[in-house]
Amino acid sequence: MSLREESTSSEGAAAAMSDATLLRWELARRSAVAWREAWEACGAFEWVAFAYLGISGALIALFHRNLPSAAFHLSFRAGLLALILILAWTAERRPARAARFARHWYPQLFFLGCFEELQSIAHLIFPGWFDRKLIAFDHRLTGVNPTVWLQQFARPWLNDFMQMGYLTYFFYLIVLGALLYRRGEWRSFWTLMTASIAAYSMGYLIAVLFPIESPFHSLRALHTVELRGGFFTALVGVIERFGRVHGGAFPSEHVAGSFVVLLGAWRYRRWLFWIFLPFFACMLVATVYGRYHYIADVLAGLLTGAMGWWMGAKLMRLRRACPPERMQKTS
Repeated sequence: MSLREESTSSEGAAAAMSDATLLRWELARRSAVAWREAWEACGAFEWVAFAYLGISGALIALFHRNLPSAAFHLSFRAGLLALILILAWTAERRPARAARFARHWYPQLFFLGCFEELQSIAHLIFPGWFDRKLIAFDHRLTGVNPTVWLQQFARPWLNDFMQMGYLTYFFYLIVLGALLYRRGEWRSFWTLMTASIAAYSMGYLIAVLFPIESPFHSLRALHTVELRGGFFTALVGVIERFGRVHGGAFPSEHVAGSFVVLLGAWRYRRWLFWIFLPFFACMLVATVYGRYHYIADVLAGLLTGAMGWWMGAKLMRLRRACPPERMQKTS
């Protein structure tokens, strides 16, 4: 090969390497821009959700020796974070109706997924249960074990009524959220969702730091009366069969989440507050009557819900907290 040919070959190789380098830099630049846009598409709800994923992930990494499936839970968090970022970016950049709908309502799945996970990470830090402390609290407060004392009133019709009250939890957020969504009241909608994730996140972390299994398990030997009922009792039985979480009882997430919505209804739909209130009161009793929670769980749930509402309202005052408002500007 002549010197000219060698020079030409070297120049071609250098040009190819230069093109490959430029391509890699361009791809890296575009990826960085896409991730920045995805982060900017997030609102206050995602800020709290990412904080929970980060804090719980740090605890899993720190105490991974106590959790055989630690790698799975860490991978789950990384994948969930990526999916949320992609969804937020897609909904803002490509405003299709399906993407917008998913953007608004995916929090429901986030709540459910994180709650179901509590069963796996309940003993991440402490190997046992702390139910004795709450049993003692309830006994000092009432002079009895409430779930045991209440079984004297068990009747099929009352059992079914209480289970109906317990099930109302699943509808509060959907009903109020749907009313706000339909009217396009985005800031109110996301205040409700952000307050909910704030309350749930606090509850999930407390459940890991203070594991409680519930009176259904801890006082099983003292529950001598079976709570038989009708349709609602059977429906709860099916739900519990496939979705019961052993652990995560303190604070009561049912109470915390419902109380957030009750406070939201008071602020945004006062007429709906008065409709919710008797069902909410029934649910408070039903959580203890049905042996799902101690009274201490209920009180802590009310406090967590109140703190969640306060935190959500504060966060929504910050700049870029409400993503749908930015969607309207970019569409």
